[in-house]
Amino acid sequence: MADEKHTDEAAAEQAQQPTAQFQVQKIYVRDASLELPNAPQIFRETGDAEINMNLSQRVSEMQGSADGVHEVVLTVTVTAKSGDKTAYLAEVHQAGLFAIVGMDERQKQFTLNTLCPHILYPYACRVISGLVTDGGLPPLVLQPLSFEQIYAQRLQQASAASAEGVEAQGNA
Repeated sequence: MADEKHTDEAAAEQAQQPTAQFQVQKIYVRDASLELPNAPQIFRETGDAEINMNLSQRVSEMQGSADGVHEVVLTVTVTAKSGDKTAYLAEVHQAGLFAIVGMDERQKQFTLNTLCPHILYPYACRVISGLVTDGGLPPLVLQPLSFEQIYAQRLQQASAASAEGVEAQGNA
């Protein structure tokens, strides 16, 4: 009888706790651009261009949203240089609205910084590739990324920076 009562209380507690839910509400291009600063001369260049890719992301909670909707914007910037000349600069701000409910802060931050950009990245690659080929340039294939690894590195850097800050305050 006591076991039954304890089980009922545990079940009631579990029913009151919200279950973790994640939903993609919308994916869209916030901004996209292609610059060809040395066109048309750059089209005569032969050889492979040196490709450099930079990533950044911004996460913001939608104001007035009671259902935990966040906007995640993944910015992908690709610069190609041929010798000392810039062949092109392509950039996309790929965005999405994601509803996250029933997660603790740590789970929510992990989801926003890993799963959301992982979902957005293929869309950003498609936009960048389209911009480049529509600009009359050879096709560009961007390689897959591990956003879990990127997030872990960012956390490690933040931890090291805060440890340095504490050390600097102690020496002041």
